[in-house]
Amino acid sequence: MVVSGQLSSYCSKEQKKIYQDWFNLADSDGDGRLTGNDATKFFAMSNLSRPELKQVWAMADSKRQGFLGLPEFITAMQLISLAQEGHELSSVLLKTADTETINPPVMEGLDALLAKSLRLNGRPQLDGFTEALPIAPLVNSKGAKKTQSFSGAVTSVTDGLKRLYTEKLKPLEVAYRFNDFGSPLLTNSDFDSKPMVMLLGQYSTGKTTFIKHLLRCNYPGAHIGPEPTTDRFIVVMSGPDERSIPGNTIAVHAEMPFTGLTTFGGSFLSKFECSQMPHPLLDNITFVDTPGVLSGEKQRTQRSYDFTGVISWFAAKCDMILLLFDPHKLDISDEFKRVISSLRGNDDKIRVVLNKADQVDTQQLMRVYGALMWSLGKILNTPEVVRVYIGSFNDKPIDEAATGPIGADLFEREQNDLLVDLMDIPRKACDRRVNEFVKRARAAKIHAYIISHLKKEMPALMGKAKTQRKLIDNLEDVFAKVQREFHLHAGDFPSVEEFKEVLSRYNIDEFEKMKHKLIQAVDNMLGYDIPELLKNFRNPYD
Repeated sequence: MVVSGQLSSYCSKEQKKIYQDWFNLADSDGDGRLTGNDATKFFAMSNLSRPELKQVWAMADSKRQGFLGLPEFITAMQLISLAQEGHELSSVLLKTADTETINPPVMEGLDALLAKSLRLNGRPQLDGFTEALPIAPLVNSKGAKKTQSFSGAVTSVTDGLKRLYTEKLKPLEVAYRFNDFGSPLLTNSDFDSKPMVMLLGQYSTGKTTFIKHLLRCNYPGAHIGPEPTTDRFIVVMSGPDERSIPGNTIAVHAEMPFTGLTTFGGSFLSKFECSQMPHPLLDNITFVDTPGVLSGEKQRTQRSYDFTGVISWFAAKCDMILLLFDPHKLDISDEFKRVISSLRGNDDKIRVVLNKADQVDTQQLMRVYGALMWSLGKILNTPEVVRVYIGSFNDKPIDEAATGPIGADLFEREQNDLLVDLMDIPRKACDRRVNEFVKRARAAKIHAYIISHLKKEMPALMGKAKTQRKLIDNLEDVFAKVQREFHLHAGDFPSVEEFKEVLSRYNIDEFEKMKHKLIQAVDNMLGYDIPELLKNFRNPYD
């Protein structure tokens, strides 16, 4: 499974060397990122029409990052070459074309510029390609320019989000201790990490086999059997060689997005590991294999860490959550219900997989599917019907004698649909990151309103302990008052019980009062800065 846009491995070494020189020429900053401003100047030498170049950019920047790396640049050059030959550009064209036979496009005047640049400074650089794409000045809601702005230019949507978080959102989170109530403070690795897919389910539902099926090979630390074999959280990600890294090592690795897991203690980290291996799929997606959900008291007595809390932490970081079910294990235990409930707020990421469906015939499958939908309907409190994929995700061929031709055809279509869904994850990663960032900003704002309201209700001198107990006991009323005062939506508020549990550990009198300046900065970020950021890094031909 190769994600469209990563085609550099499908051209000859000679062509790759040519494209590398062209890329160095066009990349004015020399940072390995070709911005829209640089690309429009370079692509103009192809003499293609603006609508054609607009489509070239859209297909090359399939992840909507706002810039082209070398692999995406090579894809763009191949598309330009195909367009010059008279082909109609489409995603199907890239899949069917023999990319090794596509010659570099004709770029008018490029050879002379290359020769001149090499003579002058020994490094290809095109005259006029000296400015990175800057973000427009930050303004307030009334349109007046603010004195504070980004120091320098940013070259991607992700870079812009990092800067906005550091300068606008993080001060609010720190002031009102949002990281203690919600997720930990974000680091650069949280923004730069690859999209993640988490697999959840009871033991022996085929979570590990599912990952092996996609990779078409084994990975370090994978164990498969009818008993609960996976007893730890395993992150399967790209790496230079095959190896397993212990959890304590990963948690302190600044370049990995798992430093926040230290809050769950050493007991959890001893049950956490990273499995690295070189693989084209893992270059685009990271998988999280989880222990099978146990039943009853086993979950509470045999786990030495907060299993549900860890699931909730990963759910916030993941781009997709796959709930796997076995036709012979449709009963959803109380513990599994709690795990699914911990996914609250991430409903749009959930997909359900009815795995091992070839173990029942067509008539039984119909009844199993109905029973599964009925069970899920009682747990997933959403009006929309959750997407359920039916199939048998392993390396064994489907037995038509057992399932019938209708079942075999159904499994093949369903598996293809799921693969398409997975292939879309890297393309939607940037949009998902913006979505999660906005969601976090709104949650931090509501948290600040709640904390500042609690602080305001505390007396100046006497009766502080009594007032704090009363506020915590009547937290639902506090939420309702804050909601009415600031015209907020009830569905955006955190869980009352979870908030109570954390709040009881603190002295409310030590919290900060309302800081309108911090709130206004976040409002400006949501109302202007983020839309302006997305506008600056949209398709340069729009």
